[in-house]
Amino acid sequence: MTTMMTTPHRFVRLLASVTSEPEARLAAAHGADIIDCKNPAEGALGALAVSVVAAIRKAVRPDIPVSATIGDLPADPETVVRAATEMAATGCDIVKIGFFPGGDAEATIRSLGRDIARETPLVAVLMADAPLDLALVSQLGEAGFAGVMLDTAQKDGRTLTDHRTPAELSRFIADAHAAGLFAGLAGSLRVGQIAELLALAPDVLGFRGALCKGRDRQQALDAAAISAVRRAIPHGLKTSPPLEIAS
Repeated sequence: MTTMMTTPHRFVRLLASVTSEPEARLAAAHGADIIDCKNPAEGALGALAVSVVAAIRKAVRPDIPVSATIGDLPADPETVVRAATEMAATGCDIVKIGFFPGGDAEATIRSLGRDIARETPLVAVLMADAPLDLALVSQLGEAGFAGVMLDTAQKDGRTLTDHRTPAELSRFIADAHAAGLFAGLAGSLRVGQIAELLALAPDVLGFRGALCKGRDRQQALDAAAISAVRRAIPHGLKTSPPLEIAS
């Protein structure tokens, strides 16, 4: 196994969600640190077809990690493990699993840790606009996940900071780091919120709508919008310990 994204310091990475190979190329060309495969038309974490994800991985430089979501699935161990296994087979570097209200999150985390986490880096996505169980964060670390992110399930015009205070976000990041996970923030983030969020020292900031024409997450990516977000997140901004994603 090789280690990717290992540096003497943890840096804040720009994650850009894309829907196609052309969008992936555009995002990479304008400075995205992580290319995230997602289908906004299918929900908060809608999945792209595995063939599309595989094509995106081949289209993007090998040194740029590619992540992929598996869809807005209930926390059912068998269903989630099957979907994550299929997505991992695309060759993507990271598989992202959303945890929505309902189902059995703890059993799903254990199954993913047992069946997949040792071979494929996994990132859990918790929902900031739903009851947030921070006890899951330590369980993710114990199961061998690589990271955890906060996002929003409802794309209704509100953003992450409409649902969680800076103190709550800071605690989430601290809990993730204590569990040995990298911490990411997403959820309809806007350019004007970046400075405030950088001050909390996350490892990843994730965007879709802010990178699109008219700030509409279901529209195509826009080069000028990507560049504006990239300028707001300094390259090499230091936070704390090292961020490692293996593949």
